[in-house]
Amino acid sequence: MLKDKLDNLRKNGALIHNITNYVTVNDVANALLACGGSPIMADDEEEAPEITAICGGLNINIGTLNKRTIPAMYAAGRKANELGHRVLLDPVGSGASRLRTETARGLIREIRFDVIRGNISEIKALAVGTETTKGVDADVADAVTEDNLSEAVEFVKSFARREGCVAAVTGAIDLVSDGQRCFVIRNGRPEMGRITGTGCQLSAVMTAFITANRREEVLESAAAAVCAMGLAGEIGFFRLSPGEGNATYRNRIIDALYHMDGDQLEKGARYEIR
Repeated sequence: MLKDKLDNLRKNGALIHNITNYVTVNDVANALLACGGSPIMADDEEEAPEITAICGGLNINIGTLNKRTIPAMYAAGRKANELGHRVLLDPVGSGASRLRTETARGLIREIRFDVIRGNISEIKALAVGTETTKGVDADVADAVTEDNLSEAVEFVKSFARREGCVAAVTGAIDLVSDGQRCFVIRNGRPEMGRITGTGCQLSAVMTAFITANRREEVLESAAAAVCAMGLAGEIGFFRLSPGEGNATYRNRIIDALYHMDGDQLEKGARYEIR
């Protein structure tokens, strides 16, 4: 099921406009190149719609939000909707500040997103106003575990139905739902949390996956991206040598994405559908 999603991206490519976190922008660009996509970064309101128009997908990430880039996000999002392009929102840190939370909610009101991807704390902040986000990490009280998995699945399904999109909640256990079905994904390594930007990379990679595949397959494409990133984290960790740390691990993950093919993804993906 997931094999074709990566194969299509390798075959078709995907030019993605990223208005993204400047802390991780270089890694975002390299992760996109590694999986078969191509990045463009443009966050000025004057050129954002023009850049969006020549791309197939738009990735909006509010990780280093400021009042100069907010109008560019709206302008690019409206242009992408007008042209029928794929659009993803990564509401980084929603719940941590009023500006972030209100901006994310405003974008959701004004722009139709194919996917909203965040950790459980960020999605809860958007869904129910629970403002407990600690930086860009999920609050411990919000962590998805085996004990609360059924409840978390129902929450993600409900959020996806309410927003009319695919909701992707990532963490120790990843949940990707269109409101009816939910992929429960167990790929990845806890050490990925020691690297700044794996979530930002995933959002860009996911935008490429949903852009390169059919619109009616957004759920499967988003799930394939989550599995691919998690599997790359597993492969990259296995290839670390003694004395190597998180800086090398970051590169190992991108290398693993670069060499991954559909067969490897299909074999290594660990998921169930609920």
